[in-house]
Amino acid sequence: MKNIKRIIFALLLIPLVFLLYVIIVVSHGTLNDYVGPPSVEVPNEARSTQEVFTDSTLSLMIWNIGYTGLGEEVAFFYDQGKFFHSGDAPVTIDKDQVEKNKAGMLSTLEQNPVDIYFLQEVDKNSKRSYYDNTFQSVSELLEGYSAHFGLNYAVKRVPIPIMEPFNVYGKVESGIATYSRYQTRDAERLQLPGTFSWPDRIFQLDRCLLVQRMDYKDKEIVLINLHNSAYDKGGLIKAQQMAFLKDYILEEYAMGNYVVVGGDWNQCPPDFVYDSLYEGDHEFFQANIKEDFMDTSWTWAYDGTVSTNRKNYQAYVDGENFETLIDFYLPSPNIEVEAVKGIDLSFRYSDHQPVVLDLRFL
Repeated sequence: MKNIKRIIFALLLIPLVFLLYVIIVVSHGTLNDYVGPPSVEVPNEARSTQEVFTDSTLSLMIWNIGYTGLGEEVAFFYDQGKFFHSGDAPVTIDKDQVEKNKAGMLSTLEQNPVDIYFLQEVDKNSKRSYYDNTFQSVSELLEGYSAHFGLNYAVKRVPIPIMEPFNVYGKVESGIATYSRYQTRDAERLQLPGTFSWPDRIFQLDRCLLVQRMDYKDKEIVLINLHNSAYDKGGLIKAQQMAFLKDYILEEYAMGNYVVVGGDWNQCPPDFVYDSLYEGDHEFFQANIKEDFMDTSWTWAYDGTVSTNRKNYQAYVDGENFETLIDFYLPSPNIEVEAVKGIDLSFRYSDHQPVVLDLRFL
């Protein structure tokens, strides 16, 4: 009889303990939830050459570096729909793989010098990248460049997989980073609208724009680094972000300024066939930006021959992982696109690939 009571007590205690754990996790997340201000000045965190831009041409690179934790060897558990258990997909990869990805990322930047770098998913202090300050490492590599950081992911403890409390994603401090060879007059983090419902929102990214300005003749060059929402069913949050972006860049262009937007849009350009870079059968879908988002005087600048993103449901195998193009640029009509080229790295160091753009200001 006593054994039966103990069994019943244990069966009742397990769900109660789990419920208490969930309450503690959600309460802790809510109390420590980072909410980005609508607008905040971003300091320069690296020594700059203070070189003033006087030329008519500019080169840029965009690259979501996948926090140096999403190289070719990764099958990301969350992309497999594993919220409760990680299964056979590791939550974080081995440190030597992170170091391999970081070394390859830095080497790629060094081998492809440009004037401006727009990087996304750059960690400063996260469990997933073994608390490495990747932002600082890139700053040290790009000696003489200014370095600005826009925080968009600050969570004390991401508690997934929820059934593995000792194997969770953990602390994340990450964001988007812009490095410039030329002097920028100021830099600003602009909070993008749209949030997930509670409690999901306390463990999600707080998306933003990182905006910098360079004086050019009697106008300004407005450089906008962005990383739009993912895991956004129905695209409702992205729609709010895109409406905000449109109003902002049209206002800047109306003042006669030059505008360059670039980054990870988490959607395809309006006129791009989302599965044109994948020949196999698939069940994936990637939404496009609406065709009437901007009028035809604006240019969607991308290299349609090189995929920029691969799906992470399995480790990368050429021809097996679905690939598409979601990293690109949007220059204003007063800018001529001279060249745009994707860099095919076979996704060795990230689940995204860099894209280089050459511009001329008219």
